[in-house]
Amino acid sequence: MSARHKARKGALDVLFEAEQRGRDALTTLAEKVQRADPPVAAYAAELVEGVSAHRAAIDAVLAEHAQGWELDRMPAVDRNVLRIGAYELLYRDDVPGAVVVSEAVLLVGELSTDESPGFVNGLLGRLLELRPQLSQVAGPQEPQA
Repeated sequence: MSARHKARKGALDVLFEAEQRGRDALTTLAEKVQRADPPVAAYAAELVEGVSAHRAAIDAVLAEHAQGWELDRMPAVDRNVLRIGAYELLYRDDVPGAVVVSEAVLLVGELSTDESPGFVNGLLGRLLELRPQLSQVAGPQEPQA
């Protein structure tokens, strides 16, 4: 398992926990960083921070393109994996789009329903196709550390 895959899983853990507890993701992240058990990878923290900073825009894009699905009706794992994937597609240029989609599909395949990989693949695949137009709406890519 690659370091970035582990980091995405770590980011998912933070986002999922925050949502389930009705808490801010950045507060949950800070607590996990402070506990350092297990340690939070730098890329996981970047993903949580990025999703948090752009959550409204990410959710709007997902809601617009998730045909027949409302965000709050999706399984929580799928919703948060989609947020991570959409963040990487729209705000990062250091990961190829196909890798973003593949990693998201792998995560939901491990952690969610039998239907989730196909759904996540379809939605993120559509965002990948629309990436040039969506990136203009989302704003400039973030500088990479």
